[in-house]
Amino acid sequence: MSEGNPLAPENPELTPGTRIESTGVLASHRKTIQIVAASAGALLLAGIIFQLGRAQSTNAAEGSGTGDAVARPAGNVELAAKVTRNGRSIQIPLDNVARECLLRVGNEVLDSMLNRAVIQLACEEQGVAVTQAEVEQEITRIAQQFKIPVENWVAMLQQERNISPEQYSRDIIWPMLALKKLAGSKVDVTDEDMHKAFTRHYGPRIKCRMIMCDNLRRANEVWQQAKLQPEEFERLARDHSIDPNSRSLGGSVPPIARYSGNDDIETAAFKLRDGEISHIINIGFNRYVILKSEGMTKQLVTDPKQVQAELHADLIEQKVEEAIAKLFDGLKKSTRIDNYWNQTTTGDVTQVSGKTTPGSGIRQASEVRPAAAGSAPRTPGSRTSGTAAPAGRSSLSLPSPTQPGR
Repeated sequence: MSEGNPLAPENPELTPGTRIESTGVLASHRKTIQIVAASAGALLLAGIIFQLGRAQSTNAAEGSGTGDAVARPAGNVELAAKVTRNGRSIQIPLDNVARECLLRVGNEVLDSMLNRAVIQLACEEQGVAVTQAEVEQEITRIAQQFKIPVENWVAMLQQERNISPEQYSRDIIWPMLALKKLAGSKVDVTDEDMHKAFTRHYGPRIKCRMIMCDNLRRANEVWQQAKLQPEEFERLARDHSIDPNSRSLGGSVPPIARYSGNDDIETAAFKLRDGEISHIINIGFNRYVILKSEGMTKQLVTDPKQVQAELHADLIEQKVEEAIAKLFDGLKKSTRIDNYWNQTTTGDVTQVSGKTTPGSGIRQASEVRPAAAGSAPRTPGSRTSGTAAPAGRSSLSLPSPTQPGR
């Protein structure tokens, strides 16, 4: 593979003692763009503190306590630390720290390595390569679109998201470029897509207050009170709504747009007249919503041609991300993963797996050095990013590190 890939070429001479460094996070989840490597220092400190209760107490005769507190104990066991006070000391073996780290974050780190391996095998199979130059070019492009020098952009990621420059290249940019190449960049944007996007981002919206209940009986009681006293809707929301975000605001929610995600809520909202109370809307298991309309927002952009280029680019990015998510899900299902740490096997269990032998196609992941670009994001293909929002759309204080605004 090329220099941009995160795993080393096949090496049948790897021995059980070969170092395997776990770096990068490929999780999903939103959830959270959370990167394990970024918090390694804190985790190491936590492991050391935890070991204080387990480490052996030894006599300070091993050292004077004034300069030789890092001396090795009997048996040449490597120490992570030694704490000395009033003639006695506690030694913390490095193996104990490593074991604690494995127990605490081993699953998350291993998942990231497994997912990186899935992506690399697919790249090798299809002859796809992402070079370090491409990674650096993409970082420069993103920084330029924000009109921020590259060094300031990566420094901001370090400060605000705790993502180091190496992690940014390795764990976010490389895998997204690799998955984009694997998925292919050709997507179609239809007239209907453009119409829905324009309506969603620039069309009129319904200003509402909302009460959410977790059972139908309670929802019906609250609805009866709201119908009799619509002017008390704010108080009813504060007293009865289970939605923590809107409850403290008297049920106030962002204006509801067409094609924004929930057809039932949108249909009910756009039928309401100013001040009118909706019927009870079931939006999921044990989730019932009551709306009160407070009028409609003014449409600021009426000609789609004014924002056509921006909407088209946003739709292209969205469709590419959807293709990436679908591709990665398929790769996971078609790849056998034998997780010996958790004693599980997932994916295509019909594929052969076994001990490493020369020419078998099975190899160990090598150490991933910071100089190499490549690894995988927490949730490949997930729409975390948010391209910069057009007028009328909300935006985060710090843009996503994976997808810049336009």
